[in-house]
Amino acid sequence: MRKIFAAILMTAPLMTACASTGQTNTYQEDLQRLEAACTERQGILTPTGLQSGRPETEYACRITGGASRIPPR
Repeated sequence: MRKIFAAILMTAPLMTACASTGQTNTYQEDLQRLEAACTERQGILTPTGLQSGRPETEYACRITGGASRIPPR
């Protein structure tokens, strides 16, 4: 019983160290920036099907209007 309690006491600080890295989650902020840039290009974000934790790989900007290489007259 003492060995189990000692093992728990020794691993508890390691577990909390992994849980609190001090970094903020910027996924939502990155997604908002990506969506704003896509909307500015007259596009809409569409999911790519990938799950990477990075919005730039999880979403693609599909241009929905005004996308032409032919210059307007």
